Amino acid sequence: MEKHAKQRVVSPEYMFFEAPRTRHFITGSEAASEAVRRANLDIAIAYPITPQSETMQRVGDLFGEGFLKDYYRAEDEIGAFSAISGASRTGVRCLTASSGPGLMRGLEVIASWPGHRLPLVFLIMCRVINAPLSIQPDNLELAYMLNTGSVLFHAENQQDFFDYTLASFIISEKCEVTLPVSVAVDGFFVTHARGWVEMPSAELKLPGRDCYNEAVPMIDNENPPIRIARDAPIQKSNFISYQMHAAWQQEIHAAQERSRRWITRYMGGLLEITNPDAETIIIASGSAVSQSREALRQAQDMGHQVGLIKIKSLRPFPVQELRQACQHAKRIIVPEFNCVGWLNREVRATLYGHTEAEIADGPRVYGGITMPTEMILEWLLDAEKGGQ
Repeated sequence: MEKHAKQRVVSPEYMFFEAPRTRHFITGSEAASEAVRRANLDIAIAYPITPQSETMQRVGDLFGEGFLKDYYRAEDEIGAFSAISGASRTGVRCLTASSGPGLMRGLEVIASWPGHRLPLVFLIMCRVINAPLSIQPDNLELAYMLNTGSVLFHAENQQDFFDYTLASFIISEKCEVTLPVSVAVDGFFVTHARGWVEMPSAELKLPGRDCYNEAVPMIDNENPPIRIARDAPIQKSNFISYQMHAAWQQEIHAAQERSRRWITRYMGGLLEITNPDAETIIIASGSAVSQSREALRQAQDMGHQVGLIKIKSLRPFPVQELRQACQHAKRIIVPEFNCVGWLNREVRATLYGHTEAEIADGPRVYGGITMPTEMILEWLLDAEKGGQ
């Protein structure tokens, strides 16, 4: 009997909150694959690119052990993302992954997933996308993912990568959501480094996908592809096309908003707050949160009161939660591992007209280099002095 068949199906609530957990010192790639082991996955389709390759190689090993029904390597990223689209339409639970240039190559397909209401999980191991060629963990690609229509999480560490990935399968397939969920981590800092991860037993697995309880029907004998495909004459009529696409874009946005309930239920909220009454606040996501925690500790040792807001969900963005969390703020800094400051832009747009705090334009590191804790600390102290 295959190992997958020997697993016991439990509710998401039991898996996430009640099942006993044991600690393991593992890499982020191992953490993601262990989430897949417990996810009752049907199919994974991959194409190799650093630093994503090890994770999907490990998922291939799970296929060999019987933990998923099908797995193969596509001819390229466009092929992988197109094939996973077809798989999702048939009603099975799906996974794919990519990094940096690979994600950018397949971005047109990625942006089509939400419009077709495809529940699937997409793992993003962030990597530099701009020339000269590099494999370092810059997360500029997330700036492109923000407006694709996908639900988007940014994991801080190995534990988050395990928890967010496992929860994403359930959130993606909720009837009122029915959207792809992307889980991003900063490559190498998380994927190839080890950290403590608490996991429930591998003898447990989530319930399978309930494809007859979703927003759109899957393709089967009752719902052939022609009934789902967009009608060509409608596409050629400007007036009807405008109305159709406008309404559908609004529905995708509304579906993202409806995911808030399930993110709160299964992930403890869209953000996490440390020292909520502080007047000087760090707002960060991904690996920048870990660096910020140490900077916060050092600042407190020096007698400075500093708060930290960890953004878990980039889409939907925690608009009301962030406004509430920053009501006492007078100074805000936003450390990021990218050159454009996409999180800074989100923070400024969210807080505009809702805070009198000075929002510093940084700090940032480019090209995927490590952000020194001293750099964050310097910006914190300068912000308190009014120097930024």
